[in-house]
Amino acid sequence: MELSKFSFGVGDRFNHEGNAQLKAIIKANDKGVEVTPVWNKSNREHDIVHSEPKGTRIEADNAVKTLGWEGGYCVDADHINLTNVDRFVDYCDFFTLDVAAYIGNESSSEDVAAFKKSCEVLGDEVNIPGIVEPINLTGELLETVAKKYLAAINEAGKIYRHIENKKGAGTFITEVSMDEVETPQTSVDMFFILKMISNQKIPAQTIAPKFTGRFNKGVDYVGNVDQFAKEFEQDVLVIDYAIKEFGLPENLKLSVHSGSDKFSIYPVMAEVIKKFDKGLHVKTAGTTWLEEVIGLAISGNEGLKMAKEIYAGALERKEELCAPYADVIDIDDSQLPSVGEVAGWSGEKFGDTLRHIPGHPDYNANFRQLIHVGYKVAAEMGEKYTSMLKKYADVVGACVEENIYERHLKRLFGL
Repeated sequence: MELSKFSFGVGDRFNHEGNAQLKAIIKANDKGVEVTPVWNKSNREHDIVHSEPKGTRIEADNAVKTLGWEGGYCVDADHINLTNVDRFVDYCDFFTLDVAAYIGNESSSEDVAAFKKSCEVLGDEVNIPGIVEPINLTGELLETVAKKYLAAINEAGKIYRHIENKKGAGTFITEVSMDEVETPQTSVDMFFILKMISNQKIPAQTIAPKFTGRFNKGVDYVGNVDQFAKEFEQDVLVIDYAIKEFGLPENLKLSVHSGSDKFSIYPVMAEVIKKFDKGLHVKTAGTTWLEEVIGLAISGNEGLKMAKEIYAGALERKEELCAPYADVIDIDDSQLPSVGEVAGWSGEKFGDTLRHIPGHPDYNANFRQLIHVGYKVAAEMGEKYTSMLKKYADVVGACVEENIYERHLKRLFGL
């Protein structure tokens, strides 16, 4: 199974927006850019919403059938490990192996020695075309990278082989994810990570590193765009080299996690992948849930009332809701409106405050991030919430489609 050059992950907390998401993908394809939709949902999200991977598969299959989509598509077991992967095996064909927690774990002396021996064929110096600084393969450097990453990639190998034993080789797409850590991985780190992936015989088609800067949920990139540009380009060059030298899949490409709404770096990524004719996978999640809340708000009446209830509940339970996402949100409490203030808002005001339009006078990134992690409040409403999604499906669906196509795909691919 092979992933296309460009792919776009669409998360959907409540499995109601598959058609709208696919309509946006179809628009991009109609403009001449082949983009594969990948419906992604993590174990954590399933637990919070009380859903199962089977529901994500049904949503994807139904959207494809309803809209007559004839291209490829995938369902991603997002951020899985050996403790939860079996929950996804029967319903997914894309597996994001999350081994960030194993970075820095100790490896056996035998494993370290085997890794170092595998690097002997590389010689004393590696020069990667397009990168000025050579990699000097000293014993100290090999010890350092082994200490950092060997245990993590060995764990990825275990997860991959477990899935392969269940599903069969070549029947699914593998991504290796190392992004949910504090310290960014350098291009040198990426080089050795890819060597380790090759040693483990993992046919990775996408890899998600940690870049410099903050990739907070649902808001723009926070950091030095020039530094990101340098890292992104160097990673692309390292991947190109590793494909040729390590025998990794020819379509191996970068995956950008929490990629929704990172508008300031979209032009950078677009320029680099065009410059080197490379692929890209961008993974989004809660942005669709936010559009649901926007759609309800601008529908007015009971939809607006529910949107306000969600915010009130999220504000009251802020500490609880933010805890699982502490590393990927930055909320200034002083910038959060009171429940009383929001109670007086029109649907238009609520939508403008929540919708991510850079430079809009009403847009509030703090308000947006809180609602982003507040989907648990809606989940606890159960049918009360989902019945509103059905009642206002046209408005909500239009918001979802517009967000993915106009604000994401058009920026990413210059449409």
